[in-house]
Amino acid sequence: MSATRLEIDILRQRLRHYAGTRLLREYWVSTARNGPGEVMDSECTPRGRHAIAAKIGADMPPGSVFVGRRPTGEIYSPAFAATQPPGRDWILTRILWLGGLEPGVNQGGRVDSHARYIYLHGTPDETPLGVPGSRGCVRMRNRDIIELFDRVEVGDEVFLYVG
Repeated sequence: MSATRLEIDILRQRLRHYAGTRLLREYWVSTARNGPGEVMDSECTPRGRHAIAAKIGADMPPGSVFVGRRPTGEIYSPAFAATQPPGRDWILTRILWLGGLEPGVNQGGRVDSHARYIYLHGTPDETPLGVPGSRGCVRMRNRDIIELFDRVEVGDEVFLYVG
């Protein structure tokens, strides 16, 4: 198990990256507008112990648009967004796909974070951070998700909790 871990405070909308007990970096994030929760289709951010199950998008340009975890070849811009249906949930730049580690809490059945496609991912620069707004994922600035992506590994622990 890696000594690197992430802690996401859903109440304070902050992500802290640790190596052992040493805080490496802190980031503003945006978790679910529906609040915390684990049930499939709730659009809530799951709580508890998770691990990074997959890293997707290495070396893609900042602002790369992903659909179904695959880059579309498009690069996000406000002008491009204006040509798209309103309310689109933009998944940009990098994806850290989470898997729950607690059976019955965030793993298995209708509470499985991996099956719910819960990610840490980039978001448009104009998207507010520090306030809930996602559909369950953890949104980050594109420059921040690039930095974090390069510093974490598959298997690193991610703990999501309410203040």
